[in-house]
Amino acid sequence: MATEASGTQAIDRAAQLLVRVVESPQPPSIGELSADAGLPKSTTSRLVGALERQGLVQRLGERGRLRPGPVLLRYASRDASLALVELAQPSLRRLADASGETINLAVPGPEGVEHLAQEDTAHFVGVTDWVGRSVPFARAANGKCFLAFGGSEVEESELIRRRGYATSIDELEVGLSALAAPVLGADGVVVAALSISGPTGRLTSERIELLAPLLTTEAASLSQRLRGAA
Repeated sequence: MATEASGTQAIDRAAQLLVRVVESPQPPSIGELSADAGLPKSTTSRLVGALERQGLVQRLGERGRLRPGPVLLRYASRDASLALVELAQPSLRRLADASGETINLAVPGPEGVEHLAQEDTAHFVGVTDWVGRSVPFARAANGKCFLAFGGSEVEESELIRRRGYATSIDELEVGLSALAAPVLGADGVVVAALSISGPTGRLTSERIELLAPLLTTEAASLSQRLRGAA
């Protein structure tokens, strides 16, 4: 019974330390955690080591301060992505109905644009599943949005910011065109993009100009819903 009680106490203490790391406004040190929890530094170090081995916390540098580990970060990212997809569904559906083309929701990834959700075109030509695929920022309409509205300068940045959307005509692939508008988070930073894509023969410059107001309106609407959910 004593061993069981001791084990339960260790779990409680480790959980308390994990909560402090997650909720701390600045990454704490072992010493700061020890003082805040009222635990000996050796005990704190041992418990943090167990959390670190399980990927629940990680150190900033070899002997540095502590922050949430890769397991928690992966969960938070997945949870945020699912919430974003759910919020975006009405906009994806309305754009698909209005345009008849492929509609995508994408976010910036470490290597390029990452597609989270899609509503398919009503046409036989142009059906491509982009979900799970990554494409270069500079060659995709949604990627140009991330660059232009994220502070990076590309050739068309000023134009993209002025009109509120980006285009990609035969750049990612010959015969494929797209337009994309940014989705802004609560802090006004671009966090996602909505795009309309299809064959260049259907997405002519005249049709892009016709669809652009619908796209930017839905992107603004999603931005408002996202801020309300934050």
